[in-house]
This record gives sequence, C-alpha cells and structure tokens, in this order.
Amino acid sequence: MLENQREIDEFFAGYDRSRRLFEALLDAVEVAGSVELRVTRSQIALRRRKAFAWVWVPGRYLRGETAPLVLTLGFRHRDPSPRWKEIVEPYPGRFTHHLELYSVDDIDEQVRDWLREAWLAAG
Repeated sequence: MLENQREIDEFFAGYDRSRRLFEALLDAVEVAGSVELRVTRSQIALRRRKAFAWVWVPGRYLRGETAPLVLTLGFRHRDPSPRWKEIVEPYPGRFTHHLELYSVDDIDEQVRDWLREAWLAAG
C-alpha cells in the first residue's frame, strides 16, 4: 500500500507527531481492508473505489496551537458525537465530519467504527 512512500515522507517532513498519528490511523483502517493513498500537497486521501477519509496537518496553515492531525470523514448522516470539531453539509445528505487527533489514544474503538463505516460506504 505504501508504494508512494516518498510522497508520504515529503508530506510529513518536519511533522513527526503528525506522522505517528497517521501511521496509527492507517493501522486502524487496514483492519477493515485494503486502502489506496492519494497524496496531494495539502492532504492525503484514503480510498477504496472512492475516497472515504482525508487527513491534513493544521500546523501547515494555522498559527498557534493546533492538533497535529485532522481526520475528515464523509457520511450520509450527521453523526451526533460531541467529539467532532466541525460538521458541514456541503451537499444535501452529505455530511463532512472533522476530528482533531492529538494522540494515538484518540484513535479508539469509536474512531475505528467510524473508519469502518466510511470504508464500507466507499466500496
């Protein structure tokens, strides 16, 4: 899966904490099944047939204290959890959920369930 290792290394250059969180997140996703990564300048998309999750490093764009990594998941429903930093409905019936990740412990069973749900919907 990490055929684009060089791109991933460049994406996380200087952001070691973010990289560790990303690797823990990949471990959690791979339990559901295979994942393709698409690395761009601003984010990494996790894909099956279509993208189901995105990660980005807020410290690249925002000043002050920020989460080392933000996980974005798309669902057809608004998830009621108070853990979400922000939920946006860019299109009717499409909800984009943003979750700040500060430590590996943040990638708990609830996050794994959300990842599985998004992974299944992207198949």
